Amino acid sequence: MDTASFQFVCFGLCVALISNFSRRRAWRSAVLMLASLLFLGLLAHQPALFVPLAGFLLLGFAGLKAIERGWSKRIVWPVCAVILAYIWLKKYAFLPGTGFLHFPYFTLGLSYIFFRVLHLQIDAGDTREKNPVGLGAYLLYTLNFTTFVSGPIQRYGDFARDQFAAEPISLGWGMIGLQIERIIRGFFKVNVAAALLLALHEDAFVQLTHGGPLELKLNAAFRLSVIYPIYLYCNFSGYIDVVIALARLMRLRLPENFDRPFSATSFIDFWSRWHITLSNWLKTYVYNPLLLALMRRFDSIKLQPFLGVVCFFVTFFLIGVWHGRTPEFIFFGVLQGSGVALNKMWQLALTRAIGRQKYKSLGANFFYSSFARGLTFSWFALTLYWFWGSWGEIGQLYHAIAHGLWLAVWTAIWLAATVVLATWEWLRAMLLMPKIASGPLLLTRYARVVYATALGFVSLVMTLLLNQPAPDIVYKAF
Repeated sequence: MDTASFQFVCFGLCVALISNFSRRRAWRSAVLMLASLLFLGLLAHQPALFVPLAGFLLLGFAGLKAIERGWSKRIVWPVCAVILAYIWLKKYAFLPGTGFLHFPYFTLGLSYIFFRVLHLQIDAGDTREKNPVGLGAYLLYTLNFTTFVSGPIQRYGDFARDQFAAEPISLGWGMIGLQIERIIRGFFKVNVAAALLLALHEDAFVQLTHGGPLELKLNAAFRLSVIYPIYLYCNFSGYIDVVIALARLMRLRLPENFDRPFSATSFIDFWSRWHITLSNWLKTYVYNPLLLALMRRFDSIKLQPFLGVVCFFVTFFLIGVWHGRTPEFIFFGVLQGSGVALNKMWQLALTRAIGRQKYKSLGANFFYSSFARGLTFSWFALTLYWFWGSWGEIGQLYHAIAHGLWLAVWTAIWLAATVVLATWEWLRAMLLMPKIASGPLLLTRYARVVYATALGFVSLVMTLLLNQPAPDIVYKAF
């Protein structure tokens, strides 16, 4: 079963329907567990493939119990065991290959399970946490099929609040309609928009790396860089739309993972809007503890703002390392960490130079924010070369046109992103301006029905009549 495919949506809707046959907690938990196990079985048909994954889950649960019962005086040992097991199972390139398992096994979803297990263990080490997690609840939380493949990364407390509530959260007809609309929107993003953008991206790569007129190569370089961030957004956010809606139909509230990321006017702001649950998790469990430790070690008031720069770099460097096990992803992490660190240094320097109030006023300036928004998009687009390409492919691209022309390409990308994104922000504000008593006219129930119907029709044409397969979810690989 492909994620975000028509079959996956039908599977999720059937599970949601059966889950609502009873409002009892035991019934809803049993349906979710059986659905999650069935989902795993549809992804891989050989039970032996799941043995390493099962071992990882048992290791995490054993560590959790050791922390909860005080058997482990320091949580560092169970946490380190989980981290090392994860690195080993993912076969990171810096480890010797002789120590890996040399038979095929299932790792899909392991990266998201990893975050959930670490979260449970770290929080269990907090003496204020006095709520032991049983094996059944642990498996429900870690194997939940709506968050298994590509997140979002939900905290256990939020999951338990809804899943184990004696009285489940309400689900009226209005809410059902909103979730159906969101499923259609997400399905369209993945199966129509992302599919078309991926085809354009692949075509641009071929044009750039093969012989042809310089004008066509420059055009291809521009398209190659600009298209992929938009493709990735449609691909990933579309899947997230689908699973959040399916979970809500099962009376589970999943956290939002995107908040108009291309509206961000700084790289720090961007990561508060893109893959929100990942960046929030790392800020909570990496950035904050690291900053606190450094502030205790270096108590100079003048030095403290720059400690934040170091912590930003480390935190977002780990984002790259988490995404993949090859040197390309390590460099991707360096670029992400450098982006937020330089952004923070710029904020500190400008605040010191012109003062906090003038800096705040500058940030509200239309032209400044527009150029900053364009620069943020351009930097993210550049970093994604190491997200989707190998060093060999990047070398091909670099030598496809003269080195100096790449500077012209990226300058054009910055200027184009500045103008297009500023225009979009203005147009969006204008479209939302007409209002009625219930809110913006374009967000009324009738407008949304028309919008969802049009998207649904186009999606069905693409997937059924044209036999267009659902593109794979990029974040399925992590």
